[in-house]
Parts: sequence; structure tokens; C-alpha cells
Amino acid sequence: MNTTTAPANATLTLNEGFLSRRTWGDWLFALLAVAGALFAFRKYHAAMDGYEQAILAGAVPVVVWLGWFWRPLRNLMLVAAALSLLAIVSYGGDLRRGDTVFWLKYFLSSQSAILWMSMVFFMSTAFYWAGMFARGQAGAFEGIGSKLAWVGVALALIGTLVRWYESHQIGPDIGHIPVSNLYEVFVLFCWLTTLFYLYYEAQYKTRALGAFAMLVVSAAVGFLLWYTLVREAHEIQPLVPALKSWWMKLHVPANFIGYGTFSLAAMVAFAYLVKQQAGETRWWRLTPIWLLGIALCFVPIAFRQRGVGEAGGSYWLGYAIVAALIVGGILLGRRRIAARLPGFEVLDDVMYKAIAVGFAFFTVATILGALWAAEAWGGYWSWDPKETWALIVWLNYAAWLHMRLMKGLRGTVASWWALAGLAVTTFAFIGVNMFLSGLHSYGTL
Repeated sequence: MNTTTAPANATLTLNEGFLSRRTWGDWLFALLAVAGALFAFRKYHAAMDGYEQAILAGAVPVVVWLGWFWRPLRNLMLVAAALSLLAIVSYGGDLRRGDTVFWLKYFLSSQSAILWMSMVFFMSTAFYWAGMFARGQAGAFEGIGSKLAWVGVALALIGTLVRWYESHQIGPDIGHIPVSNLYEVFVLFCWLTTLFYLYYEAQYKTRALGAFAMLVVSAAVGFLLWYTLVREAHEIQPLVPALKSWWMKLHVPANFIGYGTFSLAAMVAFAYLVKQQAGETRWWRLTPIWLLGIALCFVPIAFRQRGVGEAGGSYWLGYAIVAALIVGGILLGRRRIAARLPGFEVLDDVMYKAIAVGFAFFTVATILGALWAAEAWGGYWSWDPKETWALIVWLNYAAWLHMRLMKGLRGTVASWWALAGLAVTTFAFIGVNMFLSGLHSYGTL
């Protein structure tokens, strides 16, 4: 009886409709999403053009589908929306209340939330690494690291949403979605990269990769804090004319999904190489780890050579010391780390899926960027340095995927290629801003 019932149940489950599997919580979430969009349209439609109204309408089914597809994401969106609304109500249209209302001053103003995000991401990274080396309590440490990563993402979203509101309160000609400069897009990069990692963590039921994935997020947070300190980049500035376009709302997020997932794939590739060389006793053969150390040490040197603010001062000295400790810890604990990491098949699969997702969104972002350029500057392509390096990034990952799908690229070569891709992506992201100039000079250092 059991042998006949099981296939019948399996068939019934497979044929069951998508909508019929929705719970009352799913439908309540959908209702809240629709109600939120209607409220936003009713209150702010005068400040929107037709394209922006279409984006708002199109965002509703996307948000509902994401909440249904991955339920932790639904909880995240509800928490971020509720606390952002609390901040907006607390402001009451007067930004001066940010200095007198307790939870605004210390938690929910955009700058407070983003500073808390920075600290929480650092703590998450530390707990993930503690899990790597803890004996008997590894799961507990990694569980705390995972929860802190979720809290960091929520704080980043709250900071972004409240900053959007704050910009409109400064002046109607200043208000804009906060993805317009290096400060804002680094926040975007941090939470997008973390969120994609958390999805793969849930899918593959392993938290050991968090130690590597959160390294690149912590590096971005380190830059963000320095940039805030030196440039006072947290100050909201009006948009330059070319950025006053609805294209920005689509192009920039799609672009940074690409950057985030490419960075995640590179850190997974690094984990693959560390696991592969865990038994190597000749230290000069531990190439991936030494290269990480060289790359981390290059950052302070590059900033000093460029004479960017106080780039050669105590901040970057501290950065170099922390980087040296990380590299030393990986070198000394590589066997323990390798034992904690998932198998090579899982690492290879996560790396491939991250690059595939990133390539799809980066392709869309490049097309949107060309359309935006035609509107702003009268031409789809001008071989601007940023455009040229975006093309290099696209060609690099197109070739990686081609070799994967057509030639079965796997393992060591695929990992080295993905790791090299991080260098290309980083230069396209921030190196162009440091060393080159052009039409895309909105985030100069």
C-alpha cells in the first residue's frame, strides 16, 4: 500500500497549483504590499512622473513574488517597512526632530541605522570566523553570525528608506532614491551581497561559507566608514542633472546585483582554493592566501599614492594590521577551515549560480545604461572609461559561463578565474573612480 500511495501523493504535490499552496500569511503579505503601494501613490503621486508611477506599480508583483518565493525575505521586508514608517512618523516632516527623538537620534535616522549596520556586519563576520575555529560550539557561533547578518541587512534597508525620505524633506529638488554616489551604493552593495549569501546559505544548509562571504562585505564597510569620516559622504547632496532620471532607479540596483554576486562568487572561489590546498606544507605554494594578503596590502598603498584624504594615516594602518591578522589566521588554520567548509561540489555549484545570476543582471544593467546614456548624452555608447570597464567585466564573465556550459569548466581553473574576476570587477567599481575620469564621475574619491 505504501509503494502505491507514495507516487500518487508525489504526483498530487507536483500538480498542485502555485496559488493553492499560498497560506493566509502569504495573502496578508500581498494585501499589505498592495496597500503600501496605494498609500505611496496617493501621498506622493504628484512628485512622480509616468515612468516612476509605472515602476511603483511593477514593483508590487515583484515584491509579492519575492515574499512568497522566500519567506524569510517577507519577514525582512515587513520589519524594514515597519521601522522605516516609525522613523518617518517620528520625524513628522521636521528633520530637526532627529536630534531630539531618542530612537531617531540613536537608531532609526539614516546615518544611525547605517552606522549600526556597519558594526553589526563586522560582528557577523567575527562570529562566522569564530565558528570556523570553535570546537564543539561551531554551530552556535555561526548561527549568531547568520542572525546578525540578517539584522545588518534590515538596518541597511531602514537606513536607505529613511535616507530617501530625508532627502525629500531637505527640498523637493534634492529628494532622490539613495543610489547616486559612492556612499549610497556601498550601502547597497553590502546588503545585496549579504542577502544573496544568506539565500545560498539557506539553500545549501551550510553556514561555513559565511566566514568568507562576509569578508568582502566587511571590506566594503571598512571603506564606507573611511569615506564617511574623510569626505563626510553621509551628507545628502542634490543630484547632478544627468542623474535626474528614472533610469537610475533601474540601472544602478541591477548593476550592483551583478557586482555583489560576482564578489560572492570570488569569495566562494577563494574558499575552494583554500580547501584544495589545506594539506600543502610548502608555504610558498599557498598562492591564493598570499595573493589575498598582497591584494589587501595594495589598498592602503593605492590610496596613499593617490593622496586621497588621510589615506596613508592611522586608519589604513589599522586596516593593514587587521588584514595581516586575517591572512595569518587563514594560513595557520587552513586545515581546520577546510574541514568546516562544504564539499567541492557545493562550492563549485554556488560559485556557478552566483556568477549566472550576476551576469544576467549585469547584462540588463548594461542595456539600461546604454538607453540612459542615449537620453542623457545623445549616444548609446561613448567608450567612457566606466563603460569600457563594464564591457570588460561583462566579457570576462560571459567567457567564464561559456567555458562552463560548453567545455565543462570546473574546479581549480574556474576558481582562479572567478577570483581574478574580482580584481576586474573591483577596478570597474571603484578603480575607475580613483585612477580614471570620464562622464561617470559622480563618485570620485
